[in-house]
Amino acid sequence: MISNSSDAIDKIYYRALTDDSLVFNKEDYFIKLTIDKENRTLTLTDTGIGMTQEELENNLGVIAKSGSLAFKKENEAKDGHNIIGQFGVGFYSAFMVADKLTVTSKTLGSDEAWKWESEGADGYTITPAEKDFVGTEIVLTIKENTEEDSYDEFWKSTA
Repeated sequence: MISNSSDAIDKIYYRALTDDSLVFNKEDYFIKLTIDKENRTLTLTDTGIGMTQEELENNLGVIAKSGSLAFKKENEAKDGHNIIGQFGVGFYSAFMVADKLTVTSKTLGSDEAWKWESEGADGYTITPAEKDFVGTEIVLTIKENTEEDSYDEFWKSTA
C-alpha cells in the first residue's frame, strides 16, 4: 500500500512534466501512517493523485488489477523514475490482518471524493465522501485476536 501511495505521488510528478498548469514541489507531498490502538486502525494517508469513482471500481473492485501498471504502460517514463505498485493483488492481502478496508479518495482536478469499503467477503460499496485535499486515505481495521493469531503484534513496535 505504501508503494501505491508513492506511485500516486509520482503520477502527479509525471503530469507536471507535460502540463504547464501543474507545479510539482516535493515538499507538498507526503505519505503518513497513523496508528490508533484503541480503535484498532492503521491509516495510510497520501497526497498523491487520488482516484475517481471509476478508478476505485476498476482498481480496487477487481483483484489483481493494477492502476499503476496501466499508467506505466500509457506513459512509459524515460527519466529513470519507476512506478512500482504493479500487482493489485497486494492490496487484497490487507484482509489477512484487517476485518475491513476503507479507502477515501479525491482525485486531482475534482471537487468530488469517493469512499470504497469492503469487509473482504461480500464485495464492496462505493459512496460519495467528504475530503479536504487531493489524495487517498486507507483505513485498515485490524482483526481482533484469536486463539491462533495475535494481531496485537502490530502495536508492539509502536510507542
